[in-house]
Amino acid sequence: MPRRRLILVAALLALGLLYSLSSHGASSPPLQIIPDDCPSRPDLDNILVVLKTGVTESRTKVPIHLSTTLRCIPNHVLFSDYVEQLSPTHFTHDVLASLSPALLDHNPELDLYRRVRADGPAALTSADLNPDVNTPIGKPNNPGWKLDKWKFLPMLDEALRVKPDASWYIFLEADTYLVWDNFLEWLRRFDPSRPWYLGNQMQIVDAVFAHGGSGFALSRPALVQAVNHRKRSSDGWEFAVAEHWAGDCMLGILLENVGVELTWSWPMLQIAPPEEMDYFSVGYAKRPWCYPAVSFHHLDEQGIRQLDDLERELGPRKTPLLYRDVFLKLVRPELRDVRTDWDNLVEGDPVRVSSFAACRGVCTREAKCLQYAYNATEGACRTSTVLALGHARPGVSAGWMTERIDAMAESLGECREISWID
Repeated sequence: MPRRRLILVAALLALGLLYSLSSHGASSPPLQIIPDDCPSRPDLDNILVVLKTGVTESRTKVPIHLSTTLRCIPNHVLFSDYVEQLSPTHFTHDVLASLSPALLDHNPELDLYRRVRADGPAALTSADLNPDVNTPIGKPNNPGWKLDKWKFLPMLDEALRVKPDASWYIFLEADTYLVWDNFLEWLRRFDPSRPWYLGNQMQIVDAVFAHGGSGFALSRPALVQAVNHRKRSSDGWEFAVAEHWAGDCMLGILLENVGVELTWSWPMLQIAPPEEMDYFSVGYAKRPWCYPAVSFHHLDEQGIRQLDDLERELGPRKTPLLYRDVFLKLVRPELRDVRTDWDNLVEGDPVRVSSFAACRGVCTREAKCLQYAYNATEGACRTSTVLALGHARPGVSAGWMTERIDAMAESLGECREISWID
């Protein structure tokens, strides 16, 4: 490596270290070395990308983003609950340090934070690393998940400190993938001088908010209004957050309080990975097929790499990457008449049959059936009119009616008109 390059890397490392050790961040993010093969994207100069993570997952989930999702992003920052170095130039920033001392010292939901702040990652227990299962109220038995809700409001203040002049602030999680060219083209449809809150719509009771894992965007006016409103509160909304279980919902409530409504952004922003998506059905009067693919969620390292490889394979495009393209490139080649030890996410009441072939027969006789699954241990057959690829699962065999699926895809067409949300 040339000496000048070494000096630059050392300077960047020092900048990253200083930034990570600051309790409130710096006035601008650490400079990032953008590889020479990255496409020119001038819009990114006015955007700050925040990837939110935590000590229980950062070392396993974040590194893949440094070579894919964040590789060509000049202004990005890693917000976490613990300061640690993840690469020569990447440090996480403790976004919880600004919470009140009373909360940090006594709230039981911050027990993990207190232990790790005192003893580092060595303080993590097997219970801390328990992935838990998703329920209608999140992952109540996962300490890292419970801690995560406290990051949503402080990270607005920290993002503004990091890059106060950004036009847009984009928030991702460690299992989110963003298709940048599509996302940037979509943002050009909005005036960033106005307050915008773009996200995949979710609802808890009467609160509508952007799902955090799908990724969401705030224009600077929206973020500033939310930050200032929280500052005017006597406790920085800490009591309200303590009484709720979802941090992304609390963020939506905060924005609603200042009159910033959510722009419903499904299906452009997705809550699922490509293999769990339904590309054919209509939801909220929209069908994903002809919409640009912008985000996916619940991705592991392999899933993130697969999407990054797809983008590299397709190269520069005159038209956006559509969900139709993702289906035809990644999902359709994996659909077969039978896959053993595979769960294609068929739900519904089971029918008792004696074999996988008999289960296929049940699906064949149902005119709109697209897939089926057979559990030999239970002798149970389930069928569905909704398509999904799914994932590996011992003890289940899955099948798809590929001729019907191909006919459905053909009927939906080649998307001569692209749909956008604006």
